[in-house]
Amino acid sequence: MQDPKDASATPSDKPAAEAAQESAFASDAPQSDITEPEPFTELENLHAENTSLKEKVLRTLAEMENLRRRTEREVADAKIYGVTSFAREMLTLADNLRRALETLKPEQIESVDPALKSFVEGMELTERAFLASLSRQGVKQLEPQGQRFDPNMHEALFEVPDPSVPNGTVVQVVETGYSIGERCLRPAKVGVARGGPKPVQDAPKTEG
Repeated sequence: MQDPKDASATPSDKPAAEAAQESAFASDAPQSDITEPEPFTELENLHAENTSLKEKVLRTLAEMENLRRRTEREVADAKIYGVTSFAREMLTLADNLRRALETLKPEQIESVDPALKSFVEGMELTERAFLASLSRQGVKQLEPQGQRFDPNMHEALFEVPDPSVPNGTVVQVVETGYSIGERCLRPAKVGVARGGPKPVQDAPKTEG
C-alpha cells in the first residue's frame, strides 16, 4: 500500500518543479544591453586610431624640424646682421679716410716732403685695414662701375647720355655703396647711362 507522504510528489514531478524555479530566476535576472563588437569593426577602429597617431607624430616631427631650421637661420642672421647699425655708423669713417686721400693727386704725393708722403701712405694702410675689418664682419664695398643699374643696391642721381654703353649701365659712382651679407647696407649713389642699346637680358638658368 502506498505511503501517504509520497502522494504529493512523485519522482517524476521533482525535475519539473526545479525547471520552473530556474525559469523564474532566469526571467528576473537583468538583461545586458551591451553587445559585443564585431571582430572586424574593432580591428578597423584600431587601424584608424593607429593611422591617426602616426599622422600626429609625423606632423610633430615636421614642425620640430621647421623650428630647428628657423632657429638656425635666425642665429645665422643675428651673427651676420647683428652689427648692421654699428657698421653703418662706421661708414662715415671710411668716407672721411677716402675723401682725405682724394685731396692729393698721385703726382702731388710724389713731390711732397718724404715725411708727408709717409703720412699719406700710413692713411692708405689704415683705410685698407679698416675695410678689411669691415669685410670680416660681412661688410663689403659695392663695385657698380660698368654694371647694370640695380635698384636694390644703387641709387641713381642722374642720367648720362652715352650711346656707347647699354642703357641703364652705371657710368659714374658719386658715393661708394656697401652691402652686408646679402643685403644693402648703403646704396651706391651713381650716374646711369641713357640712350644706348637695351641691356642684354640674362639667359635663364637650366638644370643640369
